[in-house]
Amino acid sequence: MQLLQDCEGYVADREQALAGLRRYENEATALEIEQSNDAVHFLYIDRITEAANTFLSGFPGTCLYAAKANPHPALLRLLWAAGIRHFEVASIREIENLRRDFPMAQLYFMHPVKSRQAIARAYALGVRHFAFDSLDELRKIKQETGHAEDLSLMLRLSVSQVGAAYPLDNKFGATLMEAPLLLTHARQIAEKVGVTFHVGSQCLAVEAYVNAIYNIANMLEGCGVKIDMIDVGGGFPISYPDMEPVPLQDYFDAIAKALMECGFEDLEIFCEPGRAMVATGGAVAVRVELRRGQSLYLNDGTYGSLFDAGQLGWSYPIELYRAGRLEVPSEMSLFQLYGPTCDSIDKMQDRLSLPDDVCEGDWLIFRHLGAYGYAMQTKFNGFYSETIVAIENDTEFA
Repeated sequence: MQLLQDCEGYVADREQALAGLRRYENEATALEIEQSNDAVHFLYIDRITEAANTFLSGFPGTCLYAAKANPHPALLRLLWAAGIRHFEVASIREIENLRRDFPMAQLYFMHPVKSRQAIARAYALGVRHFAFDSLDELRKIKQETGHAEDLSLMLRLSVSQVGAAYPLDNKFGATLMEAPLLLTHARQIAEKVGVTFHVGSQCLAVEAYVNAIYNIANMLEGCGVKIDMIDVGGGFPISYPDMEPVPLQDYFDAIAKALMECGFEDLEIFCEPGRAMVATGGAVAVRVELRRGQSLYLNDGTYGSLFDAGQLGWSYPIELYRAGRLEVPSEMSLFQLYGPTCDSIDKMQDRLSLPDDVCEGDWLIFRHLGAYGYAMQTKFNGFYSETIVAIENDTEFA
């Protein structure tokens, strides 16, 4: 009976999460009915739920969703319906939006450098977990929280980025040599003290997490500092056409084993998935506005949802919807893709292979853009999209 009640509650929560969001059986129907002048963002309901369940059931600790990956209210509501109650935030706007929509959420301010106003506002809104990576930042937290005695402070450490498709080691993070002094100072003002690290985005090496945990254990043993928490950060990968990671459970198992062997199993354990939580749960459809030889001009680009595809040169699964034309076999050709803005750098780094008959009015559907698609778009030149719909049929578009 309890299981039935839980299931009924989940269905009700999911229906509430989707309130106000137009829902379609598939992408083709959505594109035909929407007739949008802008790109169209898709949310795949079951995939988002499945990814959340993977982390909630498999990771050996508490899962914080990294709100920066995709902060759309409908997606956040779907994650809440799936059981996500903890969120990693990086700005006061993220904190205020989450606190407004999810008053009971647990928020973790894990940006290592914060304004004084943001620290004070966050504390006033109930945030108690803060990251830092310097004595100056620690001093700011102490002063702007009024010398609070209920803080949980996490020292951001710099770790190896081996295996990361997008390294993140040149901006934040204290070294292991600096860590003992910083932890000692944090211990003097905090109720709880811990460490956090990030192995880089789209990390394809399980051992990156393991090595970071062992290095931290050696550092702590050498200096005699005790911690209460360890946050292994984000970086969990998904499958792209040229990147095929091992299953997430392999990461979870390796992390759990390393934590146990280092004597950390009784600590509070956290992770911060963003990409791995929501990437496959979204896609973006962009329309061809003009074909000029082997060049295609689109209604979205690197100033919009395609930043990673353009500036980083990442490959995404792509399908072509021929705008009502009959599906006929076609040879594949290489095309240069341009975004809609007046900036010449608004283009894809690499030419993409598409059916040779692609033409004006066709739509290209970039999959796995549930992360860093909607979130990355700017309003440069007035090109952006607020059109987002739910897709209920979970089969791949064909």
